[in-house]
Amino acid sequence: MRNRSVAGLLMVALLAIATAAPTVAGEWEDDSWLSNIIGPERLAHGDEFGCHGYEGIDTIEELWVIGACRDYLMEFTNASRWGAQPISFGITGEEVDSATADALMDAGFEIVGDLLSQAPEGLIVMMRNGASLEQGVADRDLLESADENSLVSIYWRARMDDLKLREDKDTMSWLEQQDVWFTTWGEWNHHRISGHEVVVSTEGSTITATLANQASWAVPGTVRLQFNQSVLEVIDSSGTDLTAINAGQQHLIVGWREVADGMVVTIEPGTTVSINLDGEPESVLFTPQETFNGLHHAVTVVGHHTTNLFQWSSDFQGSDLVFTWLIERSVQIEMNWALPVIAVAVLIAVPVSINHIIKKDQMEHSD
Repeated sequence: MRNRSVAGLLMVALLAIATAAPTVAGEWEDDSWLSNIIGPERLAHGDEFGCHGYEGIDTIEELWVIGACRDYLMEFTNASRWGAQPISFGITGEEVDSATADALMDAGFEIVGDLLSQAPEGLIVMMRNGASLEQGVADRDLLESADENSLVSIYWRARMDDLKLREDKDTMSWLEQQDVWFTTWGEWNHHRISGHEVVVSTEGSTITATLANQASWAVPGTVRLQFNQSVLEVIDSSGTDLTAINAGQQHLIVGWREVADGMVVTIEPGTTVSINLDGEPESVLFTPQETFNGLHHAVTVVGHHTTNLFQWSSDFQGSDLVFTWLIERSVQIEMNWALPVIAVAVLIAVPVSINHIIKKDQMEHSD
């Protein structure tokens, strides 16, 4: 009986060796979902694709991943409906040194986040200020306290190692009913920039608003125009009536909406909008708007370490929320070729060893 026990232990030990043999990391994987079905759908919805580097590599230590991540992403998708090149980069940590900042700017990145308190001149910092969308972690009190015209940036990660994280559906449902603009890091920043570059002039009963072409993304800008007259028509550069925006519109579009003391108008770069009034105004006040459509503040959900777009986005199909996806190229796991060799050795060694032990056991009992 003792020998049979030894045989069993031997078999367990050999199998343990086989299953414990590690896999090794090979080259890098491509996420085909970026260009196949999911990516185009998310892009059309208004999402943004930025970068988070390469899985398992510290960007600060290996600056080559900044340009490499940009090139990888651009092989599969545009960064936004407003621009092809990614401009947002997720940095892990609380500081960006000058060498990293230079590498980011050289690669065309403009925005960094999300635990940074500051960044070198030339980069815009987006801070995580809306906690997480993970179930049990979401902080509604924090979301309810957002300042007017601010951007709330909410953390999301679908998987940590082998653990699948669940989103907070109640918080999602609540967010979708709030008086907020659903946007992204890049869209929010460039909408703000464009709004401040709108030029307004008045001649007779016509107000003209012009926004020049932008050097980076072609994001529309919004201004508020204050006057006492009624609006007869709003016409764009092509002579077409500009779209009337309803008060419930929460995704950025070009158009206009009448308000109590005038109107808000969102203008596409490279165009001029003519507003014809029912009389000549005594004065026209115009104010660049931080937030689209007069909404209280803006919200984006930031998908960190997005190695698989399908896994990260699958729970949000049909949601009004807009995401800033920070894409991280995942490492390709290859099978360790020692595994088949060990497996064959186990298949041969175990029966031979057991047979030898049984025969020895039988001989001992026959003596």
